[in-house]
Amino acid sequence: MSEGQDTEESAEGNEPEQAAQAAPESVQASDDGSTDSPDLDVILDIPVEVAMEVGSTAITIRNLLQLNQGSVIELDRLAGEPLDVLVNGTLIAHGEVVVVNEKLGIRMTDVISPSERIKNLN
Repeated sequence: MSEGQDTEESAEGNEPEQAAQAAPESVQASDDGSTDSPDLDVILDIPVEVAMEVGSTAITIRNLLQLNQGSVIELDRLAGEPLDVLVNGTLIAHGEVVVVNEKLGIRMTDVISPSERIKNLN
């Protein structure tokens, strides 16, 4: 699969050296994995689902049933537009597809600020 090709992938199961893990600026992890804030220690190991969304569309059940190998579904995004990066279904960033060690990855191009994320929850 070439760089920039549309796909939707989950980051579950990625090896640590391939998936970038970012800690919030106010919480810095030490070499042993502990943090300066004991309040956050209880949640830091909770797994979350990270997904990349290429685009979406609405089709009728009739058209859905007519799909077969080679069918093309037109999405609501233009080629080259950044993908949405979702964590547990919440938009946190936009990015572009990259290839890392023959696997697909995503380079973050725009990270949504925490205040914007909270505003979008309403």
